[in-house]
Amino acid sequence: MTSLTWRRSLRFHSEAMLARLALALLRALGPVTASNLGGAVCRTVGPLLAASRIAETNLRHALPELDPPARRRIIHGVWDNLGRTVAELPHLPDLHRTAHGPGWEMVGEEIVRAQALRGGPLVFVSAHFGNWELLPRAAAACGLPCASFYRTASNPVTNRIIADLRTSAVGADMPAFSKGASGARGALAYLARGGAVAMLVDQKMNEGIEARLFGHPVMTPVAAAAFALRFRCPVIAAHVERLGPARFRVLVDAPLDLPATGDRHADIAALTQAINDRLEQWVRAQPESWLWLHRRFPKEVYRR
Repeated sequence: MTSLTWRRSLRFHSEAMLARLALALLRALGPVTASNLGGAVCRTVGPLLAASRIAETNLRHALPELDPPARRRIIHGVWDNLGRTVAELPHLPDLHRTAHGPGWEMVGEEIVRAQALRGGPLVFVSAHFGNWELLPRAAAACGLPCASFYRTASNPVTNRIIADLRTSAVGADMPAFSKGASGARGALAYLARGGAVAMLVDQKMNEGIEARLFGHPVMTPVAAAAFALRFRCPVIAAHVERLGPARFRVLVDAPLDLPATGDRHADIAALTQAINDRLEQWVRAQPESWLWLHRRFPKEVYRR
């Protein structure tokens, strides 16, 4: 083992040890206290970080009607939600459908259960909204466990910890596909076998197509639309609304209409735009619940 490899391995395992300690502490605190702690830390520190300037730019570009105090309130809310989402991760396996307190409720459950009975391929689309990590657990509880895509962490040991937490939350060892060409091929094969795939579709993809979001052109991933049109399978948009610390409402929409003009590229563009339109509806209703911290718009927006 070279010196560089040894140092990298030591760093990976040291980071993973710290992550395990943090998760153990959060788990010991219980879901409500952990959520409150995560929210307090992130809403205190987050607004001081450079990512908050990106969020400020995004909000000025997307929602120009907001005044500076409104933008600051939303950015504080974004950090609060992000901190809570991270702190709630070790508690996801213990969050069940409940009428009150830690847990979740669902609107549109009949849509999920009908698809579970129908069988066949399905594409769930969602976004980094509320606690987005809860959606696979809620779908599995309704009889429809789904595979997902993930962005590989730079630390493989930490990546395994996160993967294990997600598997535990779903309650089944479901496939997880890395973002990229190989992951897309794996997802296609899984859909062909009648599986359900969940995708977060709100981040910029330079290899996507130009669609509109908040009235502006944005590069948008097309995999969800391409998969659905290839198999003529339902596309169900769903998101998780935060009601309080470790308390959520899962909202499931009726399947989106699948265009069928005979022009594959036009159909993909139309369905991709319909997905963006649904995302925009969610964000306009609760802007503090979306992750405004990434560069979603063209580069020139951030040079002003």
